[in-house]
Amino acid sequence: MLTELLNGLGLTSGDDVGPTSATESEAESGGSVVGGVRDGKVTVLTVSKKISDQDMIEKYANTFVRPETITKIIRRDTDVYTDDGRLLLRFRRNTLPGNHIDAFYDNVISFARNTTSNRGSTTGSQSKNVLDNPKVMSNIFGYFDRFPPGYKVSFRRAGVRPPLEVRKCRFNADYPEKYAQTVPLIRDIDTLYRKYTPDHYACQARKARQTHFKIPGTSFTTVTTNVNFRTTIHKDKGDDREGFGNLVVIERGRYSGAETCFPQYGIGVDVRTGDMLFMDVHEWHGNLPMKSISGPREGDGDGDGDGDDEAVRLSIVCYLRYNIWLRTKNRTRRFYERHNHTLRKLTRGGPANGAKTRSKK
Repeated sequence: MLTELLNGLGLTSGDDVGPTSATESEAESGGSVVGGVRDGKVTVLTVSKKISDQDMIEKYANTFVRPETITKIIRRDTDVYTDDGRLLLRFRRNTLPGNHIDAFYDNVISFARNTTSNRGSTTGSQSKNVLDNPKVMSNIFGYFDRFPPGYKVSFRRAGVRPPLEVRKCRFNADYPEKYAQTVPLIRDIDTLYRKYTPDHYACQARKARQTHFKIPGTSFTTVTTNVNFRTTIHKDKGDDREGFGNLVVIERGRYSGAETCFPQYGIGVDVRTGDMLFMDVHEWHGNLPMKSISGPREGDGDGDGDGDDEAVRLSIVCYLRYNIWLRTKNRTRRFYERHNHTLRKLTRGGPANGAKTRSKK
């Protein structure tokens, strides 16, 4: 069904949606920057750590970014390297097509507004009990490598052994038409990933080619959406460590703040609609606070049609879940289809053929 929907958009499951161009820009200097040069239209900076690794763990991890620790906000096309030569981030403004941005937002925003309390310490909570954590608008779609509690109950009731622990997420399972409308932007991100961090892309794409459990035509298995979610200082887990992270933002309404920051290096990036940030998500990062700005503007900020002034910052992160690749690499298309059919039957319509529901290669 998804293939038919994509064909209707002029895409096939193997397409890569077209490249875009970077714009001329420059970055500010100061803070922890130890060197900076112009490379054509892009500023290249070298930064050093202003906070030790030990202090990051003991004093800053899982706390909110403090504005006074950030001495530079990047708003122009910039490459940033650490003083030992590693790429920390690559930022390009106005690189993503507006029609794909709008289609993604319009089709995902209702789902993205669902709340969850399972984001743990990234919310600022110190509790290990998920019921004590604050609810935030953070969701995933694509594929995931853990079953929700309801699935496990269904397996027990059906009297079957749990299948391989990989599943379609609810959004693409329940709303395939909406999901298909998000794919063009995800492919744009994938194309820019290949262009701007080709070595990391090659490693991740090699894995993606070995599994059917992925966003079609991309190197990603999973997408995380966050709505107005200020994360604490953290390092990402569960993704492919040979790859490189990314961040896209879609704005509705007007706001200040919410910059994505690397406090150990004293820098942040103001990512806005159309921009593309590639970043080392295994370095400490988090967000500055976001503040809505009231006043005349086009459209409705939060997308609910009531014309209020609440701004929306929808952030999008695309990645490959390492365990999805590990568990499903070199499995056949037939396995993929049977596995998804088995899970659908077990969790929605009762067991498929009783105890003979374990998927096989």
